[in-house]
Amino acid sequence: MTSDHAATSDHAADLGHDPADIDKHVRVYITVFVALLVLTLVTVAISYLDLSVPIAVTVALFVATIKGGLVAGYFMHLISEKKLIIAVLALTVVFFVALMALPVMTQSNGYWIHE
Repeated sequence: MTSDHAATSDHAADLGHDPADIDKHVRVYITVFVALLVLTLVTVAISYLDLSVPIAVTVALFVATIKGGLVAGYFMHLISEKKLIIAVLALTVVFFVALMALPVMTQSNGYWIHE
């Protein structure tokens, strides 16, 4: 096993990657994976609680947002992107929230609907 690890380390060194740096990245990926597993278990546990539907959906969306942020940030490498991409993503989130809020605002007994 050490000869395989040594060969991998030699190959990484030839590419200019420090084995300690690679180990650090792998540790981060494993930590994020474990966090995603825990959050999935939290989501399943929440589904068994006796919560009203709006509260259950709100909590589930909150957990899903955290999980989506972890996936986008670490597995899609957006955690180290430039500020322009972050600004575009933030603008997308703003428009998404506005589109999700639109039916809520128009639902309350026709308050926003004038016929």
